[in-house]
Amino acid sequence: MSVKVGDRIPSVTLKHLTESGMQEVSTDDLFKGKKVVLFSVPGAFTPTCSAKHLPGFVENAEAFKAKGVEDIVCLAVNDPFVMQAWGKANNVTGKVTMLPDGNGSLTKALGLEMDGTAYNLGHRGQRFALVAEDGVITKLEVEKPGAFEVSSAEYVLKGL
Repeated sequence: MSVKVGDRIPSVTLKHLTESGMQEVSTDDLFKGKKVVLFSVPGAFTPTCSAKHLPGFVENAEAFKAKGVEDIVCLAVNDPFVMQAWGKANNVTGKVTMLPDGNGSLTKALGLEMDGTAYNLGHRGQRFALVAEDGVITKLEVEKPGAFEVSSAEYVLKGL
């Protein structure tokens, strides 16, 4: 069952690769006392994710900050090394936090996983975007399979 508006972000600890090395990051700390936009992509370096989804949030980072968003987080069921490389390739520094969910722990806790085995992708996260304030989900938009509309940066920005 998927989370819904009014639910708390599940408490999960993930591994995040920074310039200082591998660090643990807890969702409790990531969302505490802040307005955060979290968007999920099925995979780093995949066509729609790389051409549209991530770039939209990078390009609109200042507009989100102007609306009170303190952090934009990109989530993918990929390992920390891939997420760091994808972030560098897209110049996300200071704009988007790349959050790897290597084991799909957060994605599963949110109830937003997908089975991509038919496409040789394994188990991944659905394409979605949410807004959370102090860890409570205030907006949640989940894409229909194959779609890219309601989780785009532009759509989320209009709803703030």
